[in-house]
This record gives sequence, C-alpha cells and structure tokens, in this order.
Amino acid sequence: MMRHRSTTLTAIGLVLAIGLTGVLAAQESLLPPGFEDHAAPRTRPTPPPRPPRAPAAPRAAATPAATHTAAAAPVRATPAPLASGALLPEDTAVTAGAGAPTPAARAEVSDPIDQLPGGVIDQLVQTAAPKFDIPPEAQRSLDRVGPIAEQDGGLPSISTHYLSGDYVAGLLTKLQGPLVSRWGHILLRRALMSRLDTPVGMNGADWAALRSALLLRMGEADAARLLVQEVDSGFYTRQLEDTAMATYLATADPVGLCPIDALTAAAHPGWDWDLSRSICLAFNGSEGSPALAQLDRMMRRGAAAKIDILLAEKFAGAANTTHRAVTIEWADVDDMTPWRTGLAFATGLEPPDTLRRKDWTSYALVATRAPMLGLGSRAAAADVSAGAGVLSSAAMVDLYAQIAALPETDTTWGPLATQLHNAYVAADAGDRLSAIKALWGDASDPVRQMSRQVLTAYAAARIEPAAAYDSDAAALISSMMNAGLDNNAVRWAPVVAVGSQAWGILAVGAPAKLSAVGADALSSFKSGDNSEATLRSGLLLAGLMGLGRIDAKGAQDFAGKLDINIERKSRWSNAIDSAARSHNSALVVMLAAYGMQGSDWHRMTPMHLYHIIGALREVGLDAEARMIAAEAVARA
Repeated sequence: MMRHRSTTLTAIGLVLAIGLTGVLAAQESLLPPGFEDHAAPRTRPTPPPRPPRAPAAPRAAATPAATHTAAAAPVRATPAPLASGALLPEDTAVTAGAGAPTPAARAEVSDPIDQLPGGVIDQLVQTAAPKFDIPPEAQRSLDRVGPIAEQDGGLPSISTHYLSGDYVAGLLTKLQGPLVSRWGHILLRRALMSRLDTPVGMNGADWAALRSALLLRMGEADAARLLVQEVDSGFYTRQLEDTAMATYLATADPVGLCPIDALTAAAHPGWDWDLSRSICLAFNGSEGSPALAQLDRMMRRGAAAKIDILLAEKFAGAANTTHRAVTIEWADVDDMTPWRTGLAFATGLEPPDTLRRKDWTSYALVATRAPMLGLGSRAAAADVSAGAGVLSSAAMVDLYAQIAALPETDTTWGPLATQLHNAYVAADAGDRLSAIKALWGDASDPVRQMSRQVLTAYAAARIEPAAAYDSDAAALISSMMNAGLDNNAVRWAPVVAVGSQAWGILAVGAPAKLSAVGADALSSFKSGDNSEATLRSGLLLAGLMGLGRIDAKGAQDFAGKLDINIERKSRWSNAIDSAARSHNSALVVMLAAYGMQGSDWHRMTPMHLYHIIGALREVGLDAEARMIAAEAVARA
C-alpha cells in the first residue's frame, strides 16, 4: 500500500511539473501588427526538437497538450524514468534521507493524498490521460494543412509560408458576410481548401480552425469538415475544438465529435459539450442507460434548454436497446440554433417552416447537403445555395433528376423537373428556350433567379445563337458563364448588338479579347444602362481595365463620362496590389474576398473590382478574373 502511495505521489509530481512547464512556455505576445505589416520576417521560428525516444523503455502516456496558444504543436513525451523506490517490495519503504529500504512501519501514517480536496486526483489523472490515438509514425505534420494539394488544383503551398499569423487571422476573421460574386465564393473555397503552409507564429491546428470557421460562414459545411479532419485528434486546440463542434453539427454528425471528446476536449466546458459527451457515451459500445441517466440529470438541473436535451436524448436513444420514446415539440421553440438544426437532421426531423424561415438563408445553406431531408426540401434550399456558389450546375441537375425519378410525382417540384427535361430535349429550340425561361421565373426573387440560371447553364449552351433571340441573349450568356461555359457563350458574339449588355458580358468574359473596345461601343452601353448611378457601366470599365482589354486613353475618357476615379488608392488596394506583385495567389484571393463582401452587386464599387480583377490576372487566375467580371456586368 505504501508503494502504491509513493508511486501515486511521484505521478502527481510529474503531472504538476509538466503542467507548470506548459504554462511557462506559453508566455508570448499576441499583439497584432498593423494592417499593412502583413509580411513577417523572412525567417521562421525553429520548432522545439522532439525529445529522443528510448527504444527499450516501455511506452508511457503522452503528456497533455500545452495551453492553447500560438506555440508549437504539442509533442509526445518520452517515457519518464521510474522514481526511486518504485519497484520496492510491498512490505518495504524508503526512509527519508537514508536511500535504503527498511521494513514498512505498521503504525498508522497520515497519507498526504488523503488531505487533498475531493476530485483533485481524478482531475490530475484525467489531465495525464493520453492525448493521441494515432501512432507517432502516422501523425501528420501541422506545418502544412489542407486537403487539396497544388498538383490537384490547390493554390501553391508556399503562398502562406512567410505570412504573419496575426495578420492572416485578422483578415480571415473579418470575412463575415456573404460575397457578392458566386465565382468569388468558388475561388475563396478553393483557396481555403488548399494545402497551405502554416503562417509564422501560428499553430497549425488554429490555421485549420480559422479556415474551417470561414467555410462554415460561407455555407460550406462539407468542405469545413474535410479541413477539420486534416488535423489529428490529439493536436486539437481549443479553437479547433469549437470549430469542430460547429462543423459536425452542420453536417448532422454528432458522433463525429467522439474522438475529440475522448482526447483533447474531455474537459471542454459548455452545455453543448456536456450533451455531446453523453451522446458519445451512448455510442461507445456499452448500454445506453448511463448516457440517458446523465441526460436526465441535466434535464433536472436545467443545464440546457429543454429542446436541446430532448434532441440529444432522441439521438442517443438510437444507440441502445431501451427504446425510450422521445417526442420533440417545437411549439415553445423561438429560433433555430446550430445544435437544434444539426440534431434535428441527425434524428431525421425537419423543423417547422415558421422556424426555418426566421433565418432562411443560413438554414438553406445547411439543408442543401442534408441527405436525410426530402428532395423537395433540398430543392427549395438549392434555390439559395446554387446562386451563392455552394452547388454547381451539375449538382443542381442531379437533384432535379432525382425528383423526376420519384415513383410519386412531387406536386411542387415535379413540374419543374419536367420543364428542365424539356429545356434539354424539346425538339424545337423555341420550346427549349421557353422551358428555360419558365425555370428562371421573374425578377421578384433575384436569389432564386440566379440559382435557376445555374441550373439551366448546360441547357442554355444547347441553344443555337440567333438574332431572333437577341432579347434573351444576355440572360442565356450569363447562365452559361455561371458554369464556366465561356467557349459556348462566345458563339453568340457575332449575333449580339455591339454596346448591348450581352456584348458587355462577352467583352470581359470571353477567353480572349474579341475586338477593340471603342468609345462608340462604350457610349452605347452606357445609354442602355438602367442600373442605379450607371453602376453596370462602371463595373464594365473596371473589368476591361483589370483584364488589359482597353487602352489607357479610352479608359480615362469613359471614366470621365461616368464621373468616377477608378484608380483611387486605399490601404486595401495597396495590400492586394502588393500581394499581386509578390505573386502570392493565396493572399490575393483572401484580400479579393475581403473586398467582395456584400449581399448583392450594389455593394461593389468599380475601384474595388478593378484592383480585384487586375490582381487575380497578375497571379495567373485569369479564368476566375474573367468570370467575376462577367458576373458583375450581368448582375449589377
């Protein structure tokens, strides 16, 4: 018994020493640099060397991760040497100061452990629990994080190698709203998913968390999940744990949190984490009664809202044989939260329409990818997400094809699926165009109209260009550009009127400059511009200048007629121009997205678009630059 106490005291001493070491090592200034100081020194801090592994020694438990700062990633501790006396016979003890074993005293001796406050030992043992479930040789480095390598279409990894972590964190955190451009959204998603070097002074897990959180704000739940899963569970920081919670809820997979709950987040505070741990207890292979008992205690204490606990009980009940019936009542629920939406989807429930419509856009972006929902619900959500850039044209067509294949016709979406079929295969071109326009609907709901143009992109490409369709040419060309079908759209160049909106879209969206852009064509475009304050004309000029498709004299004259200073400078324009000159494509994309925040194109200025298009072109993202410029002329 005395040997057991001695060993326990030694273990506690080691745990406290390790904990103090982590605290002392975490002292670091977190003051952010100025906005213009985005380039960190050209040298990266040398990570602390991993301690050598003793090959013959037994494997010991890993040390807990250090306090969550921007310090280097936690490393596995080497096995600690056995304390003096750890292998002594049970009936011997070490006399203080003597160093030799003596017979253990039979008298009652006060144990210091008995005088510790209750729960301290359990807390220390939990702190010293292993933080890794992956062998060291299989653990992934945090120096470079992301699922899409450069050879697979990602941006160059080195783009973020020398950037200041504080600068990048500040930039991505300020990207809060939607982007006015669908193609801007697609490009930003590609950049965030790229396998990029961890910026200087930043923890690789936090680098993944920043990008995943932004992907979630964009409605890209599946992409955010892929990025979260790029980090081994034992390396999670508090920031990545919080992002993982939001990510797994958005993908209706509460069980995905269980490996994190068992390792770094074992003591993460919060009612949602308490509910998550109860769910994981139900799914760990044992009977679900202890988990349900925990949830019952939380209900009695009022530890969370009743609806949140009931949803957890319903989901946890699916993992055991108790068959507890849980009824979900929405009458007293005021709003939907990520927890409620995620758990409702996970249990196969769909909240009432009154709750869904309170924040329809946010709900729709999550519901679009939820396979447990009905096809009609997903199609309604797709009318938001396709226009935003979350769904592609091919994905939209596939969704409507599933609706068309239903054994019983959906009264709302079945006729639309039939119209899409006619848009593709009707014998007469006029009938195909009529079906396409019927799917677009009117301009009363521009978000839905944009999504339907994404849906009909490939059908629009099957319409042969003809002067008879001149009034619909701009919309057809815009529909094709939404899917990147620029070569199909260019076929309309000979039949569209010079100076028309269709001509303007092609002038910036075509793969190459079609013809000289003269003053007469620009004046004609301006005269037909019905946008507020001739915004469309200003955006056309910005696109032409950024792509280098207009001479300086012509640009200056047209800018004078529009009364705009398109080359005006700002701190943001200086930053994106500097990133472009450095050929840093990832930074250019992030800064471009920062300048494209807004609910619609009326939030965009010609000055911002000019710098965005020019910077993208300079770093080799010509196609994306053209699509964004074409979108601006089509949608302003």
